[in-house]
Amino acid sequence: MLTDYEIIRKKTIVQKLVPYIEFIILLIIIQAFVAVFMTSTNEEDAIRFRLLAHSDSPSDQRVKMGIQHEIQPLIENAVNKSQTKKELGDNLVALESEILEIAKSMSNGATISLERKEALFPPKRSGLFISPQATYDAYVLTIGSGRGDNWWCAIFPKICFPDKKEEEEEKVTFFVWEWIKGIFG
Repeated sequence: MLTDYEIIRKKTIVQKLVPYIEFIILLIIIQAFVAVFMTSTNEEDAIRFRLLAHSDSPSDQRVKMGIQHEIQPLIENAVNKSQTKKELGDNLVALESEILEIAKSMSNGATISLERKEALFPPKRSGLFISPQATYDAYVLTIGSGRGDNWWCAIFPKICFPDKKEEEEEKVTFFVWEWIKGIFG
């Protein structure tokens, strides 16, 4: 009778890489899960505010920013006093004339219009939450022709203003790619 002996097989390169590939696929699945399920869900309850400058010139942008700084406390106060979207809508309707008056006094003679309508908003990321590009119920304050960069904000249930961090250009990286470069680099 022959004696038993251990058969030793050498692992191929593919067999060595399988656990790493499985790990990378798992990370991609987790990222997809976070991207899909960690989006903002209160968008249908939002009333947004959009402030359109006359142009992109520095003077027109300064006028827009000045108006923003003057009306921001009014909007925050309306939000803080509101418990529902209807209450917020009523509070903002009461502020319309005051907002128009402030904007007209600071607009250097440019025409001002304020209307509540369905307006297109670009996508916005706030932490892990993503607001998709879509049309939302919004107040649109237009200075002059309204062809300049704009300031916009979701004001229900909380108000969001441009973050200093968002103004800085962030280098976009993908942690899976950085991890792979770290292993082989």
